[in-house]
Amino acid sequence: MTTAQTQELDVQPTPLALLLLGREADPRSERGVECPGDLPSPSDPNLVERARAAKEKLGDKVFVLGHHYQRDEVIQFADVTGDSFKLARDAAARPEAEYIVFCGVHFMAESADILTSDDQKVVLPDLAAGCSMADMATAEQVAECWDVLTEAGIAEQVVPVSYMNSSADIKAFTGKHGGLICTSSNAKRALDWAFEQGEKVLFLPDQHLGRNTAVRDMGMSLEDCVLYNPHKPNGGLTAQQLRDAKMILWRGHCSVHGRFSLDSVNDVRERIPGVNVLVHPECKHEVVAAADYVGSTEYIIKALEAAPAGSKWAIGTELNLVRRLANRFAPEGKEIVFLDKTVCFCSTMNRIDLPHLVWTLESLAEGNLVNRIEVDKETEAFAKLALERMLALP
Repeated sequence: MTTAQTQELDVQPTPLALLLLGREADPRSERGVECPGDLPSPSDPNLVERARAAKEKLGDKVFVLGHHYQRDEVIQFADVTGDSFKLARDAAARPEAEYIVFCGVHFMAESADILTSDDQKVVLPDLAAGCSMADMATAEQVAECWDVLTEAGIAEQVVPVSYMNSSADIKAFTGKHGGLICTSSNAKRALDWAFEQGEKVLFLPDQHLGRNTAVRDMGMSLEDCVLYNPHKPNGGLTAQQLRDAKMILWRGHCSVHGRFSLDSVNDVRERIPGVNVLVHPECKHEVVAAADYVGSTEYIIKALEAAPAGSKWAIGTELNLVRRLANRFAPEGKEIVFLDKTVCFCSTMNRIDLPHLVWTLESLAEGNLVNRIEVDKETEAFAKLALERMLALP
């Protein structure tokens, strides 16, 4: 087809393509698109200087948090970097900061609001920066699931354990029903605690972290786990299946880590002899089983820091982090590649770009509070209870 013929077709980008490019939103799962103001142009050559100037004007009044999966153009302005829970705790440790600008996604900003003081205001540069995994479990769906467990006669035996990558509503449900929150680093300790309280666990919302922790780290079998699908009557399970299960896994997953496959592992081993495969526990069970090392983003970073010069690594996590690590350790002779051949950014995390950050900082510097994330008091109380149980883990 010629260029002229292509132009005559007047091909328009699909909604999905626009979503992945960060130019649209899914109204069923995200929380808004437009900023109440004019964004700077991405082509503005002064964006970096504008961000520096606004941040300098704000001084100690602002504390910028940068998640590991953020773009380099954004991460350069972060006062601290880390995973979602570390960043929320870092924010709580800076009570003098009036504004917490969270360069991450919506549930992360909620967690920061829960853990910080009432005097601090948490801001998300783009309200459409959601998380597909967190959105896979709504409060209504989880309440319905609890009704199903009640009808099966097992609710009193079930302890909910919710991954940090969940909404404030889900964290509050967890706290209200005697459960706790976990991270990818302490999931086993959280499950050990839960099984001391009850006979079964409802693990929300990431099935892969729940399954990998139960089977790989705790010695359970795959048969001990059942998958609850909120889009099917009774979760697609019989009452007997629920009674027989130890782990009731919510049918949720990370859109980034769920893309890695066993073929990805086999392919990279063929292409790079002697490569070490290191993946995040949000990956599918067969990928985790085939990997050499498994751990959180913090674990991945520390493993590469400790790796000998000349070693080769294929990393199964978000591409922004992998590229940053590859550049960081290249001078040490460490070869670091992305596990898959397909580009795998977190599309919603990437909505936090330099124009949104500049707009946010300049608005705050002018005294205009924008895009505040605020969790209501009742939800905050129960969510904090679930978080405090995690913090009390040995």
